[in-house]
Amino acid sequence: MPFKPHALPTLIGSLPIYDHQEATGIILEYMPEIPLWVQLPVYPEERLLSQFAEGLPGITGQGDDLFFDTSSPGFDQELIAFYEQYLGVTEGAIPIDDSVFAFSEKTGRGFSIFLDSVARTKTRPIALKGQITGPFTMLSSLKDSSGRLAYFNPQLRDAMVKALSLKARYQVEKMKNIVQDVIVFLDEPALSGFGSSAFVGITREDTVNDLSEVAEAVHDAGGIAGIHVCANTDWSMIIDTPVDIISFDAFSYFDRLILFREQLAGFLAEGRILAWGLVPTLKEKDLRDADISMLIQKWEKQTTLLGHDPETIRSQAIITPSCGTGLLSLELSRKALELTRELSRMIRKQS
Repeated sequence: MPFKPHALPTLIGSLPIYDHQEATGIILEYMPEIPLWVQLPVYPEERLLSQFAEGLPGITGQGDDLFFDTSSPGFDQELIAFYEQYLGVTEGAIPIDDSVFAFSEKTGRGFSIFLDSVARTKTRPIALKGQITGPFTMLSSLKDSSGRLAYFNPQLRDAMVKALSLKARYQVEKMKNIVQDVIVFLDEPALSGFGSSAFVGITREDTVNDLSEVAEAVHDAGGIAGIHVCANTDWSMIIDTPVDIISFDAFSYFDRLILFREQLAGFLAEGRILAWGLVPTLKEKDLRDADISMLIQKWEKQTTLLGHDPETIRSQAIITPSCGTGLLSLELSRKALELTRELSRMIRKQS
């Protein structure tokens, strides 16, 4: 993969702000090289599930309190209409901008403002970043009318993966009108529970296939695909997908990731990228106590343990917070951004 981020900074996705224009301004201030459109979870339609459930057949509810009303008399017709749109877009008969796979005015305010703002910047970024909730998290969080996880309803699982694939493609196509390199992260917090008793019956093969289908949709649109997991998971499973970037919580879970040192060596040898979530955001105390000296020491220790050529690691690294900052105070959120920017600057000075 030719894209090399050289330890530049970016954000995972959310900020604790009410104004989309202000949020975009903050991102362009702190991360002008790889800015991203920001999710504002203060709005119910911009939360983990709701922002990307729009347009799915049978979906009902508000905010993240959603479910698939598969018992509704109109569900079958909604399902047929969904696949008609899907085929129309994939076969070129319907512009994706005119389909249910595009953001609506309600869910896409931040995305539209971001595109307009970036297009007006004097210095173009080297890449733009978007995000989408991944299929495992969506399918293991939503249920049908019988209370069964959507993952175990074959119709809903297929529709979900196809919808997310095209919603990711939509983002890539819109952002590629501005810059060549576009990154889309699949945010997969639920993968921290993969293999647990809560998800008995969900196989590794099926999970890899679902993740791969969405990642390949990003590739087909000319984008760069990443997966973000903010805790521990089966990292070998993530490496086995075709994603270009693995985004992980390096502050708290590097000791789990390094267990896959051999597979990571192959991952880097292929030119793929690690996004190091070194700035803590999941525990307020950790963020309050964090400083640049501590974080640069973590980076140096971890990259040494990884045992790869230091310059390769730097060139194939992105520096991020460990997760989004949407649930923090604005003061702590800004601290996370400041630390991320400064840490990136110091790492790049080492090269």
